[in-house]
Amino acid sequence: MVVYTGTGEPVLEAKDIFAGYLPGINILNGCNIHAYPGELIGIIGPNGAGKSTLLKAIFGLVPVRGGKVTLKGQDITNSKANKLVQAGVGFVPQNNNVFPTLTIEENLQMGLFLRPKLLDERLEAMYDLFPVLADRRNQRAGGLSGGERQSVAMARALMMDPSVLLLDEPSAGLSPVRQDETFLRTRRINATGVSVVMVEQNARRCLQICDRGYVLDQGKDSHTGTGHELAEDPKVIELYLGTLADEV
Repeated sequence: MVVYTGTGEPVLEAKDIFAGYLPGINILNGCNIHAYPGELIGIIGPNGAGKSTLLKAIFGLVPVRGGKVTLKGQDITNSKANKLVQAGVGFVPQNNNVFPTLTIEENLQMGLFLRPKLLDERLEAMYDLFPVLADRRNQRAGGLSGGERQSVAMARALMMDPSVLLLDEPSAGLSPVRQDETFLRTRRINATGVSVVMVEQNARRCLQICDRGYVLDQGKDSHTGTGHELAEDPKVIELYLGTLADEV
């Protein structure tokens, strides 16, 4: 298990990132984040701030027009998704994140198609981390609840044993109870040594579990600090947490 120390070389760094979906229109305007080995990073901010775009830019799904993304010091800017998975980056999108006609186990197998010889070993590891999936491994993913689908998506992304896991709004659309389960599960994944970068609208819970957080606004990182520091920062509360201020 890797223990977060907050020192040494970042496992993942996005520096001065400019990126967007349409030619000539940037959503990210000089954004910076970094994550150390074993660290859980939370990214919060208002709607339209570029949070999900940042994850997609890191994972090669949105073109980076300026700046650099590095993984363990190696430039991975605009690399293709399959190359990033091989290099050790996992990504769980917010929507359409399972193959509904496949069983749970078939979904997990899809996550390891690049290293089929490790299938039994990685399946055992995922069923240990997600016991509910082991009990229902032959059930089609399309019949699962939103929280269960999220578990399948996370497990599939972890099948390649990544060093970094990118989570895009993992609690979106879930009931409060299922949201809490998702945050606890994320912390358990992080405790295995995987660095996690998580975009979240549920700022209160995100700041409670993350080692460090970033507040994005208008495509830039406007504030950073530990989860506790951001939760207690009057400016962050006033400008970015809004109605969550009393809860944080």
